[in-house]
Amino acid sequence: MARKFLYFIAFCIVVYIGGRVALQAFPEQLTRLSFTPGGTFEPQAALTPNAYADPAMWLARPGITGTNPAQWLPDGVKDNPPGPAVSVFFVHPTSYLKKDHWNAPLDDPDARRIADAMVRAEASVFNRSGEIWAPRYRQATFGAFVTDQAEAKQALDLAYRDVAEAFDAFIAAVPKDRPIVLAGHSQGSFHLKRLLAEKIKGSPLARRIVAVYAIGWLVETGSDLPAMGLPACAAPDQTGCVISYLSFADDADTAMMRAAYERFAGADGVKGSAARYLCSNPLTGGVGGAAPASANRGGIVPDMKLEHAKVTPALAGARCAADGTLRIGAGPDMGPFVLPGGNYHVYDYPLFWSNLRADFLTRATAWHR
Repeated sequence: MARKFLYFIAFCIVVYIGGRVALQAFPEQLTRLSFTPGGTFEPQAALTPNAYADPAMWLARPGITGTNPAQWLPDGVKDNPPGPAVSVFFVHPTSYLKKDHWNAPLDDPDARRIADAMVRAEASVFNRSGEIWAPRYRQATFGAFVTDQAEAKQALDLAYRDVAEAFDAFIAAVPKDRPIVLAGHSQGSFHLKRLLAEKIKGSPLARRIVAVYAIGWLVETGSDLPAMGLPACAAPDQTGCVISYLSFADDADTAMMRAAYERFAGADGVKGSAARYLCSNPLTGGVGGAAPASANRGGIVPDMKLEHAKVTPALAGARCAADGTLRIGAGPDMGPFVLPGGNYHVYDYPLFWSNLRADFLTRATAWHR
C-alpha cells in the first residue's frame, strides 16, 4: 500500500511538472484550447431602451443599495475626505472565463463575483471622487482574445454596444458641467479606445476629460492616440490625456500579449501592428523612464478570495522598456494569479494602487483650477 501511494505521488509530480513544461512551451496553444468556445457566435438583441436606468445593471453607481465594491478600501486605509467632484466611468476587465458562450450571460454568478473583485481592486483607486459608475455588460469571454476566429470580433462588438449604451446613460445622469474620468482594464480598456474614437473625439465631452486610464491593453502612439483624440499624459498634473501600461517582470515573454493586440483593429479601425506603444510610468506620472521601488507609495497584495488586501510600500519599481511594456523587476509575490511568462496583467492596478490614487487626485485638482 505504501509503495502504491508513493507511485501515486510520483505520478502527480510528473503530471504537474509536465503540465508546467507544456504551458511554458506552448502557452498560446494550450490557452486557446482551454478557453476558446467551440460553438458558433450567438447573435443577441440589443438591450432594452433605457436598460441602464435600472440600478441592477451596474456593479457600482451612486445610490446603489447593498455593498458597493467601488467604495472598498484596503485594510488599514482610512476613508479619506472626498476629493474634487469628478464622475468616473469604469469598465471592468474580462471576468467570464467559460467556453459555454462567446459572451457572458448577465446572470452568470462566477463572472459577477470576479467582476466585483476587480472593481474592488481597481476602481477603488478613484473612490475619493465619491461617484464611480461601473456597468455590467455582456463581455466577450476570455477565449475571444486568443483566437483569430470571426466569432471573437462579433463577441467584442456585442460587448462594446453594451458599454456604449451604458456610457450614454452615465453622461445623461451626471451634471453637465462635471469633469469625467474614463477608466478600465484589459477588455475594459479595449472598449474605451473605441468609445473615445466614436463618441468623444472632437465633441464637447472631450473638454471634460480629466484623464483616461486605459490600463492593461496596448495603446499605439502613432495610430490609437490620434484616433482617440487625446495625447499621452506627459506630466503628473496634465489633464485631458491618456495613461496606459502593461506590467511584466524583467524576464517576461510578451509574445502572447502582442499577438492578442495584433488580432484586432485599433482605435483607428486598422489592425494593430508591432509599432510603438504608450508606456505610462505610474510612479512618475509621465511617459517612459524608470523609478525605483522606493517611489512606490504602496501596492496592494490581495488575499486568496480577493476580498481583503494590505498596502505594501515599495512593492515594485517601474521601468518602461524599449518594447513599450512596463517592467517591474523580478516581480513581487502577488499570489496565484500571475500569468505564465512573468505577466502581471491581473495586478496592473494593485501593483501601484497608492500612486494611481494620488495620480487621480492630482489630475482632478488640476482640472478644477
